[in-house]
Amino acid sequence: MAGPINLARAPLLFALFAVICGCQTSSAQEDVPALIAHPTAQTRAELLRALTEALDGATVTIADDALTRENLLIIERKPHRDLRGRPLSGRDLGRPEPFRLVRSGSQCFLVRERTGERWLLQKTTCAPAAKAPPRGR
Repeated sequence: MAGPINLARAPLLFALFAVICGCQTSSAQEDVPALIAHPTAQTRAELLRALTEALDGATVTIADDALTRENLLIIERKPHRDLRGRPLSGRDLGRPEPFRLVRSGSQCFLVRERTGERWLLQKTTCAPAAKAPPRGR
């Protein structure tokens, strides 16, 4: 059977425990909504490559200012058309695919909302997105 607890060592053990727990939580970077800070042809090409990979090789068209004003990007699938340009079916059953740009530490990531999958954008500099003002006041 264990002996009595030495209360003189309790503060030391508590401090050691706090340091260990603090180190583990501070090493993980929290995702912050972000915007592309300095858009260039190179950063746009990197974003297109990440989106094409995320969408299994599908050709993607995005605006020149994508992810520079808001951190949400919604990609819609292009409906299949016949030779005259008319939709092949009356209904489009494909769902739009939302992505978000986040900053974790000093790195930018494109995150697929539905699954949480992440793509590192190594050549892209991003800045934290400004918080939206409260509504209804």
